[in-house]
Amino acid sequence: MNRYPLWKYAIIVVALLIGAIYALPNLFGEAPAVQVSAGKATVRVDASTVTRVEQALSSAAIKPSALTLEGTSVRARFEDTDTQLKARDAIDRALNPDRNDPSHVVALNLVPRTPAWLAALGARPMYLGLDLRGGVHFMLQVDMRAALERRADVYAGDLRTALREKNIRHGGVVRNGQTVELRVRDEATRNAVVDLVRAQFADLVLAEAPDGGDIRITATLRPEAARAVQEQALKQNITTLHNRINELGVAEPVIQQQGADRIVVQLPGVQDTAKAKDILGRTATLEVRLVDESADGQAAERGTGPVPFGSERYLERSGRAVIVKREVLLTGENLTDAQAGFDGQTHEAAVHLTLDGKGSRIFRDVTRENVGKRMAIILFEKGKGEVVTAPVIRTEIGGGRVQISGAMTTMEANDTALLLRAGSLAAPMEIIEERTIGPSLGAENIAKGFNSVTWGFVVVAVFMCVYYMLFGVFSAIALGFNVLMLIAVLSMLQATLTLPGMAAMALALGMAIDANVLINERVREELRRGASPQTAINAGYDSAWATILDSNITSLIAGVALLLFGSGPVRGFAVVHCLGILTSIFSAVFFSRGLVNLWYGRQKKLKTLSIGTVWRPGDAGAPAKAD
Repeated sequence: MNRYPLWKYAIIVVALLIGAIYALPNLFGEAPAVQVSAGKATVRVDASTVTRVEQALSSAAIKPSALTLEGTSVRARFEDTDTQLKARDAIDRALNPDRNDPSHVVALNLVPRTPAWLAALGARPMYLGLDLRGGVHFMLQVDMRAALERRADVYAGDLRTALREKNIRHGGVVRNGQTVELRVRDEATRNAVVDLVRAQFADLVLAEAPDGGDIRITATLRPEAARAVQEQALKQNITTLHNRINELGVAEPVIQQQGADRIVVQLPGVQDTAKAKDILGRTATLEVRLVDESADGQAAERGTGPVPFGSERYLERSGRAVIVKREVLLTGENLTDAQAGFDGQTHEAAVHLTLDGKGSRIFRDVTRENVGKRMAIILFEKGKGEVVTAPVIRTEIGGGRVQISGAMTTMEANDTALLLRAGSLAAPMEIIEERTIGPSLGAENIAKGFNSVTWGFVVVAVFMCVYYMLFGVFSAIALGFNVLMLIAVLSMLQATLTLPGMAAMALALGMAIDANVLINERVREELRRGASPQTAINAGYDSAWATILDSNITSLIAGVALLLFGSGPVRGFAVVHCLGILTSIFSAVFFSRGLVNLWYGRQKKLKTLSIGTVWRPGDAGAPAKAD
């Protein structure tokens, strides 16, 4: 009746071992570290960077406890913060000789001290939120006016191209703020322009006004189209920030929209505010332009002449100059994807681009008219442009699929594709709020949260042991198992623990012990009715199960609602709350019954149970002891 089969005990043992292994990394804490990442999108961090960091530390007589290449960043761990600060200065001097144009980001950070054997098993500590770990918080304002002006620039170029295709003569197409203006001389031309705009540019609204002897036509975005542009700009900026910050290896950053034109960025573990700003400043803008192939342009490229009027000079990664025309053909807004691959004919490394509808049309026209000429892809960071590649246009390219190739290695093709996928900001941003939470305050919050959970556990366990005696001991052990499983699951999911999450963990303890109280009281009720101890155990667990399930399901529904509709701290609370409900059901019912069955199940002539005082109706004020 009260015996578990061997396979059930095997499940409990396996769950206990897995829980212990995956919860263990949270005990080792974090080590001060220096993180080295690329300061420019065209700079690579690889094994050679590790060697340079090692040499810089050796020259400064600093020995790191660990030096590893992790993803796209190098991390050097140290025993104390004093050594960390000295190492940061030494590495910064070695990697960034030109302080005005740094090529690497050298930032203070915190990294887990998890032993290698645990890391090899995939066991990692929970991520800690900004309030527990310390770090930086920024609120960025997206310049929506600039986004609308950029879109007006695109429409001006598209309209200019469409008018040329239809052979419609006009007095010039210019952007004026967020509007596009063009002049026509007669009514017939005006009608042709109006028909063209209505047919091909449905998002534009036209207004007319006399301008001397001409007619000035002003095109403005419809309100709903302007809102769509602003929403897309915000989404693209969030995506770009995600891509850039994830490349830098910041653990569990928070990047989310706030309001109609603001983005909140939280970088836990980053202790250096200036470097955090540098990380955010790495977002780049992509432009595609034609190379100036004129005699003057080639002379300027060789360094034997000045840059021609209407052109600009940029450098490739190798330092070679490229003279490009000022007219921007495409921007990152027109790219939907970029993947590295190979040229189907020459088998050279290449980058395959996918353009949107407008980008496809522009690219088809430009490549048709410029076969044999070069096209430059320029990446702008912090106001400085660098030519990623300048391939030769081999043939007209249509259909929205573009291939760029040249003297590129496979690695360079992969890097270029990555930059093109993640490199464009739809609109500029500025930091309007900045807040730093130091690691000492984070450690204080951790201590307070840990103490609340610990003392809550201790008080509940003592009460259960006093009130329910041996059954209370079983409940306390099950409660400890529940905490272990909850921490292990959070670690396995790599969830982010915040102060609200720790509050949810304390709440989970109360809900878990509530299930054991129901079970113990059900057992007592059976004993009051005169049932034998073995029958009382079986009936108590069976009758309590339905009540426990109902109460936990209703709480789980509320937690799921918070998870779906909440954000920020509310969502963090909901994650721990929902997981705590699931682990409490397993520990309070399955695990605690396993302990009871192990202790009492094999006693055939069991006469009493150690479950505290059992009050029976009809007793003349005298309590009956169960044991």
